[in-house]
Amino acid sequence: MTAPTIKDFFKHLPGKFDAEAADDLEAVYQFDLSGPQGGQYVITIRKGACQVREGRDDDPHVTLSMASEDCIKVLNGQLSGPAAAMSGRIKITGDMGLAMQLKALFPTIGEQL
Repeated sequence: MTAPTIKDFFKHLPGKFDAEAADDLEAVYQFDLSGPQGGQYVITIRKGACQVREGRDDDPHVTLSMASEDCIKVLNGQLSGPAAAMSGRIKITGDMGLAMQLKALFPTIGEQL
């Protein structure tokens, strides 16, 4: 089996969403990824649902900028998100609390990789 691409990952993300963990959360996450599989993705959490699209949002609540390779490593558990942020490998702007909540919204995220 070939490793999933970033695009594959984001495409399957809504199926990994835990609506109960989201409760009444409304949030827009912007991912700015550099590198060979780079791109921009927007995750919108609203009314217990998760939508993903490619592109930019004009006013995201939080933006996560990183290399696409680091994104995959964080998602499959090879790299600690908080440690990567502390070391500067992930740049977070906006609501830090929402960034920290991301893992709880997708508890089975590493199982698909």
